[in-house]
Amino acid sequence: MPEAPTIDGANTTWLLVSTALVLLMTPGLALFYGGLNRAKGVLNMMMMSFSAIGLISVLWWFYGFSVAFGTDVNGFWGDPGAYLGTKTFLAETDLWGATAENPSGIGIPLYVFMAFQMVFAVITVALISGAIADRAKFAGWLLFAFGWATLVYFPVAHWVWGGGIIGADIHALDFAGGTAVHINAGAAALAVALVLGKRLGWPREGMKPHNIPLVALGAGLLWFGWFGFNAGSELTVDSVAGLAFINTQLATAAAVLGWIAVEWIKDRKPTMVGASSGAVAGLVAITPACGFIAPWASVLLGIVAGVVCALAVSLKYKLGYDDSLDVVGVHFVGGWIGSLWLGLFATNSVNAAISDVVGASDGLFYGGGVTQLGRQALAGVIVTAWSFGIAWVLAFVIEKTIGFRVKNEAEVEGIDIAEHAESSYDLSPAGGGTGGAFAMAGIGTSSGAPSTAAPETDSTEPVSAKVAG
Repeated sequence: MPEAPTIDGANTTWLLVSTALVLLMTPGLALFYGGLNRAKGVLNMMMMSFSAIGLISVLWWFYGFSVAFGTDVNGFWGDPGAYLGTKTFLAETDLWGATAENPSGIGIPLYVFMAFQMVFAVITVALISGAIADRAKFAGWLLFAFGWATLVYFPVAHWVWGGGIIGADIHALDFAGGTAVHINAGAAALAVALVLGKRLGWPREGMKPHNIPLVALGAGLLWFGWFGFNAGSELTVDSVAGLAFINTQLATAAAVLGWIAVEWIKDRKPTMVGASSGAVAGLVAITPACGFIAPWASVLLGIVAGVVCALAVSLKYKLGYDDSLDVVGVHFVGGWIGSLWLGLFATNSVNAAISDVVGASDGLFYGGGVTQLGRQALAGVIVTAWSFGIAWVLAFVIEKTIGFRVKNEAEVEGIDIAEHAESSYDLSPAGGGTGGAFAMAGIGTSSGAPSTAAPETDSTEPVSAKVAG
């Protein structure tokens, strides 16, 4: 006879801590993106992350969790009424994963698991904002975030983790979100950037980060919070959680080295922005693989991700799309690298759940052939196509109705003032003057003052700018 439902204190505590760590990542992302942005748009950039915390948290509680983790309906979404926000789940039997045979599940209250997955949804939406810096109306962003979360993230989370087509039918692996989070957000970022078009003056004008210490602080908070993101995704306190933890650190460290090596070879000068971006690239790449590969493979993955993502950020100049803070070059490309890596290096020797729970296979270099590599590629293609297509349609409809892109005047003067009536720095001169430090920061510059700047040319050659993220 099964024992009575029992809460596992260790598992529950670890998941609560992990939830708080992942929540911290979104303010960290706001600082990271904000530092990479120009001074006149940093608050708008940060507001898009903070607004995602507010909007997506409520949507997730009300119906998102049900769509993602409710009982599978058709392989594409879960029962929308399963965990509807109008219901309450505080009974002793309301434990995640509980069954008649195992009424305790993994000993975690349902609300704890709901909160953990909630903060994943929040940061996935926030990631997209980096591609449209300096030119998106805040109202348009909120409407887009609402539509994309509802039509893309909630169903895709079900496909990957909730018993849907990718996890249950295709048997693709994704430990903590390479497909569901990074490929998903990166594809959407590309679509929205294409609909909104290029920033005024890009790529002719230099649009360098305005505050590199903020970039480093944001990257550090992301790195710190990512241990909850990856190791927390094991849900329980065991050796696989430890594996995910050490793999996260090793891959990230190796990616920092890989990125700055590329800078050293190309420019002869490694940069703090490069090191910070390399860290994020490594974190992205290890996310899907952290609980499924050996530590040595994590080091190799980090090096590859750092090098490839450092090179990929220049694609926007060659292909002509203005992905402001390189969401595509880091998150989309890094997510693909990490996902495909599983087809090469996943092994049941470090995590028996690969076969026992997911029904997947060992990677190519562990005797599994190309089967798992094909599964990983198919999963990535499905998510890329769905996310890109829906994001493009949403952004296009918003632009043609309420308007998604700000007017040219607002973009030139500064989107912070136009959209939020505030600025990030009080740089007004103490005495008289005609612009002072505000003009130096590119905030509220007046067109009436004489200019000594060299006249613009018609050159479309990009100005080298260390912008990544």
